[in-house]
Amino acid sequence: MRETIERYGLVAIALTGLVVGLAAWAAGAPDVAHWSWFAGTLPVVVALAISIVRALAAGRMGVDAVAFVSMSAALVFGEPLAGVVVAIMYTGGNVLEDIAVARAERDLRALVDRAPRLAHRRAGDTVEDVPVDAVAIGDVLVVRAGEVVPVDGTVTGAAASIDESALTGEALPVTRRAGEEVRSGTVNVGETFEMRARATAGESTYAGIVRLVTAAQTAKAPFIRIADRYALLLLPATLALAGLAWALSGDPIRALAVLVASTPCPLILAAPVAFIAGVSQAARHGVLVKGGGALEALAATTTVLFDKTGTLTVGGARLVAIETAPGESAGDVLRLAASLEQASHHVVAGAIVAAANAQGLALTMPSEVREAMGTGLEGRLDGRLVRVGAPSLTFGTTRLPDWATRALRRASWRSALAVFVTVDGKPAGALLLADELRKETPRAIQLLRGAGIRRIMMVTGDRADAAETIGAALDLDAVLADRSPSDKVDAVKTEQRLAPTLMVGDGINDAPALAAAGVGIAMGARGASASSEAADVVILVDRLDRVAQAVRVARRARKIAVQSIVVGMALSGVAMVAAAFGYLTPVAGALTQEAIDVAVILNALRALGPGRGAARGQRTMSSSAAQDLREDHARLERSLDTLRGIADALDDADPEEAVRLVREADRLVAAEVVAHERDDETEVYPSLTRYLADSHGLSAMSRAHREIQHLARLLSRLADGLAPADVDRYLVRDAQRVIESIEALVRIHNAQEEDIYEHAVAA
Repeated sequence: MRETIERYGLVAIALTGLVVGLAAWAAGAPDVAHWSWFAGTLPVVVALAISIVRALAAGRMGVDAVAFVSMSAALVFGEPLAGVVVAIMYTGGNVLEDIAVARAERDLRALVDRAPRLAHRRAGDTVEDVPVDAVAIGDVLVVRAGEVVPVDGTVTGAAASIDESALTGEALPVTRRAGEEVRSGTVNVGETFEMRARATAGESTYAGIVRLVTAAQTAKAPFIRIADRYALLLLPATLALAGLAWALSGDPIRALAVLVASTPCPLILAAPVAFIAGVSQAARHGVLVKGGGALEALAATTTVLFDKTGTLTVGGARLVAIETAPGESAGDVLRLAASLEQASHHVVAGAIVAAANAQGLALTMPSEVREAMGTGLEGRLDGRLVRVGAPSLTFGTTRLPDWATRALRRASWRSALAVFVTVDGKPAGALLLADELRKETPRAIQLLRGAGIRRIMMVTGDRADAAETIGAALDLDAVLADRSPSDKVDAVKTEQRLAPTLMVGDGINDAPALAAAGVGIAMGARGASASSEAADVVILVDRLDRVAQAVRVARRARKIAVQSIVVGMALSGVAMVAAAFGYLTPVAGALTQEAIDVAVILNALRALGPGRGAARGQRTMSSSAAQDLREDHARLERSLDTLRGIADALDDADPEEAVRLVREADRLVAAEVVAHERDDETEVYPSLTRYLADSHGLSAMSRAHREIQHLARLLSRLADGLAPADVDRYLVRDAQRVIESIEALVRIHNAQEEDIYEHAVAA
């Protein structure tokens, strides 16, 4: 703050000296004008001299030396007007830098300024205001309209309308219903709602972000120190050219003009303005970069290493499939399991309950619950004895039925956990839970390669088979599995010796590797952690594709910084040569340099913008619209699960049951799948063309619609008029092939469509 005040004071002194001197000169008092300009220049020279002495004491010498020489020479040679113009140029450039920094840091400071201070805690029928630090886990809090959510928690009553723009950048509010998470730092834009705290203030999302923002550096990047080294070459070159001009012309004023024209503000201002602007632009995308040095290192990266769990994958257990016993319903199996699992605190229990809530299933509270640690639990639901857990609990020592063996085999293929459900001793089904790949991960990998990353690897502590499966799906260059935290550090150091390396992770065990990498990026959307503290860059939004966004922003900022320095110094060189030949007087040289400086600063500030590709005026789809389309896919996924269950059930179905199953599949495909694809073709795709640069991708997607409709017609022909007498093993096999083809094709097609939705949102 003091330094900023001094800069404003010096520019005010220089401006006052220039104005008073010009007035005196116009009034016919040249001596008064001379001394006014001298008085406006001298304080700047003195302040600059002190700054240079301090820098030399610290072992540094930079671009300020050339400005000092030019102003001092102007005073010595009796050209105070040139001196005061250079003084205004130099101090004014510093003030412009302060303004640029203030603008660039605005997004980061806004996070700190919005940190909540008080919370409204419910105590019985009363509500008391308490410091946010006094909130404990389990407290019921009231969040009023317009207030910032004080801590992380879950909605307990009526649904809440939340503005998450401060964390995610999404402008439209989202609805959080009972049981869903709300994060600290978001804003209640609807009616008053109640929530239950699940973290203290210090452990909440927003507190972690505030700590990270406070730690973010805006100091000089290594690139700027390179600019200082350039100045060590510029200073002797400038003095040599000035001396040569003086010697050849015999005019010391010509040497002064060279010195004035050489003032290196492009070196002083271009790099810091560009890099700080890049930090600000990254923040707008939910990426916190801890200073210009980290941004420049990020721009040089060519190799990326990813952790797996929680980074490439969503982290934690997710329901990926439901296998049912013959005659059982997938919905009933999930409802029974989730109802019983409400009594457990196990992470798998939470995943099962969350899956049931997501499908809108009505759960009932169990009674007489007993938990067998490590195997599962049992209890009564509506008078029936329900067991949920491992095969040893649900089947005991009896031989597994064929469908259960198939479920275990499928679980093995998907590196999933199989949780079996029995009702009154009768097997009902199995829930397959696994850590799924993030939906945006394939697109994130493609974006990184498009951004110029040449080598992408995965390093994980998970077992090799699960890691290799994901590596093959993403077409990674290498997969390193079964690695301890120290092994990860060794892998990072090995890659770092070969090329500038970026490490992306999210867990505490990733912190050493993040610190060892040239640049460490932490997936910090879930709050502060050791990985976030150790990282150079933190992704504040739970989106992996922001890594590629950060790389693009960094490379653009570096390109603009280099461009500004090279062009600015080239123009300064032309001005110096012109001054050496007498085409520029000292005052004209100073004004020319001022124009160059302004142009350089304005060019560097381009790093605040999104870039040429994003500035074409192309419209972008709102995140809420894309979310609606994803929710349509989620509903369709449930129908596809049913189709897969029908295909499995046909294995053991008698002729009458086979007829019923085939007709049910035909009805489901016609009513859900074909109707969905028809709506895509007639309504969704025409609207998507407004957000895409071209419609060629949609044309290819339309080809998939035609193939799905063709398979639907085959199934319809097979089901039309089908009677039990027509059923044989060949008909069953044909029906299974058509049903499974429809299911697989629609799943792939949906994934491709969601990639397009993401592109339309981020275009």
